[in-house]
Amino acid sequence: MAKQENICQPTFAMTLFLDEGNKRLRIDDYRGKVNDIYSYMCKEIDKAMYEKWIIKARAEHLLDWMSLGFSLEATVPYYFNGSDAYLLCYYTSQSRRDSGETLKETELLQDVLNLPTSGYSPLSNQLIMRRAISSDAKQLSQLYRQIFTVYPTPLYEEEYLSSLLQDDNLFYIIVDKNDIVSAASAEIDYVYHNAELTDCATLPAYRKYGFMKHLLSALEAELKQRHIFCAYTIARALSFGMNAAFHQLGYIYTGRLTNNCYIYKSLEDMNVWVKDLSKSKG
Repeated sequence: MAKQENICQPTFAMTLFLDEGNKRLRIDDYRGKVNDIYSYMCKEIDKAMYEKWIIKARAEHLLDWMSLGFSLEATVPYYFNGSDAYLLCYYTSQSRRDSGETLKETELLQDVLNLPTSGYSPLSNQLIMRRAISSDAKQLSQLYRQIFTVYPTPLYEEEYLSSLLQDDNLFYIIVDKNDIVSAASAEIDYVYHNAELTDCATLPAYRKYGFMKHLLSALEAELKQRHIFCAYTIARALSFGMNAAFHQLGYIYTGRLTNNCYIYKSLEDMNVWVKDLSKSKG
């Protein structure tokens, strides 16, 4: 189970996201004395349960966190209403810190970065791309269940997806003869005006058609209408197709999160890609 807690102490306040399923925690927001936040974490957090700590840090606190043993794994430019976020990580387990796929992932990334940026072909007339609605929850959950053995959030549960769609979460889908064959979403932060493009999935039989570029472009257009210009994603470092899609749409690689979450079949490293939508055409 995952939960969010707002913690206030005399010298600091923070928004803490506790993610037991992925054995990690994340400080999404904070203010106050960095050393006191760290002391609180060391005292109150079960280090066996939470093997990876992630801080979304601001530039002025970068050296403070690094002096406490945190390492910089990625950045998200423009995250805080135009200012950069630094994704700093701390590990309580050596096995969580070490990745056995680094060389393979780096080679894959180089192959992706050597690809030209490109557009995409029009969708076939028999296909429909549209925004998902709450009645799509059952089919969407079936799609995610087919693609992912494990996933950081319970997208394979119809009730969970239905609640997201009823709460105006932004999902786009591609439908072939009434069947959802591809989907992606944007998780929007209206406080700091950024969005994570996530929950990307396409049935294997349809992966050669480049559907994800269509979905991501549609999500970008929606975000720009809402004046959300910082778009980023955290993509499986071992997925050539997903990394290629973001690169070819003009996203910039900004780092890799080691053993970040359980996704697809196991614990995996995740690449971070970022795009400033205010500079993109359309």
